[in-house]
Amino acid sequence: MDIIKIVGIGLVTVVASMLVKPIKPEVSIIIGLCGGILILLQTVNYIVDVVDAFYSIVEKTGLDTGLLKTLIKIIGVGYLTEFSANVCQDAGSSSIADKILFAGKIIILVIALPIVTSIIEIIMEILP
Repeated sequence: MDIIKIVGIGLVTVVASMLVKPIKPEVSIIIGLCGGILILLQTVNYIVDVVDAFYSIVEKTGLDTGLLKTLIKIIGVGYLTEFSANVCQDAGSSSIADKILFAGKIIILVIALPIVTSIIEIIMEILP
């Protein structure tokens, strides 16, 4: 099971990072970043499966593919923002992490604006 690999990578990364941190804090950050990237690489196939499932739903329902692309962008920005902010927090830069999270939220809002606008237009057509 992949979760066992992921947990193993996570635990080895944490232990290695903890052992190296008192001696070389900058190397500890790199170890953490590499462990995080390895974990992400373990999930790539699952991400592809989810995107394929979304496309299958869109094909079956006849929904606009632009909506799906927007949804995937929003999810991607959210995960990338969270991952980046966590790396910054692990490195001791919580103020940068907060700014990354803020920027991610603003970007998600901008990406979602066409969807919100469409929903408002539909509601306005329904209401007298």
